[in-house]
Amino acid sequence: MSKKVVTMGEIMLRLSTPGYERFTQAKIFDVVYGGGEANVAVSLANYGFNSYFVSKLPANPIGQSAVNHLKRFGVTTDYISRGGERVGLYFLETGASMRPSKVVYDRANSAIAEADILDFDFDEIFKDAQWFHFSGITPALSEKAAILTEEALKAAKRHGVTVSVDLNYRKKLWTPERAKEVMTNLMQYVDVCIGNEEDAEKVLGFKPGKTDVTKGELELDGYKDIFRQMKEQFDFKYVVTTLRESYSASDNGWSALIYDGNEFYHSRKYDVRIVDRVGGGDSFAGGLIYGLLNTEKDFKEALEFAVAASALKHTIKGDFNLVTVDEVETLVNGDASGRVQR
Repeated sequence: MSKKVVTMGEIMLRLSTPGYERFTQAKIFDVVYGGGEANVAVSLANYGFNSYFVSKLPANPIGQSAVNHLKRFGVTTDYISRGGERVGLYFLETGASMRPSKVVYDRANSAIAEADILDFDFDEIFKDAQWFHFSGITPALSEKAAILTEEALKAAKRHGVTVSVDLNYRKKLWTPERAKEVMTNLMQYVDVCIGNEEDAEKVLGFKPGKTDVTKGELELDGYKDIFRQMKEQFDFKYVVTTLRESYSASDNGWSALIYDGNEFYHSRKYDVRIVDRVGGGDSFAGGLIYGLLNTEKDFKEALEFAVAASALKHTIKGDFNLVTVDEVETLVNGDASGRVQR
């Protein structure tokens, strides 16, 4: 029987400028849907899991379009509550070379931000589930969303479900002080913690040593130090981070580091020419969950799968990582040639 995995969060309507146009140039926008936990749900559906996305969307054609978009890629939408006033929006301007990409949010008072605990039957949602994934974006949406997230986590633990979090700090949604207050409390329910250097500092108060991603430099000893502290404070089973070396908006180095309490493991690094980096971290989380749920892989192999999956995502337009297990395994096994497959 296929494993049941659950994610919960906001799916938004994404409006992107065509090509590399600036907002002030654009006469039209390309439309897709996406959002942290929805992106993870799509990855897991692609990998053959029974993938459920939990959210709330308006009972109007735009809300239905978002539901249809998820169904198109195999995500089960039975637990999406309908109601509320609006679907959140975000606008994306894709950068190039030394010009960074820009995101503008228009998501205040979205349906999931205003959702109530009574909109969901969490005991039904987590029945027979093996994994639950959420991110720091969801509790940042509103006070009600923070309460909703904790109720979901309590139910997941009642049902013996493994929980992962992507810390995902978003400065446009809340302050570091508020993030630390809310997220530190939620860590008691978490088994696998994923976050980059900014997340660890802004959300949980841990700062790695000499790393400065704006210089394209990594100092792994700094990460090892904070990983030990995080493991000691929160008793995570695994602490994980992606390592992005930002040479420019167009070219990044991409790898990851995992700690199981005994051993640090640094993955292979990929040099990636970026087509669309939005959803890169989510595709990593989806790959990691797949790997850790796959009994034939150890945690190092799970990490290699996650890094390869997310490296491939950087080459795909849109929020979703539309790759298969076979495609990821081919890259893991060393074929990064990009040769035409006939």
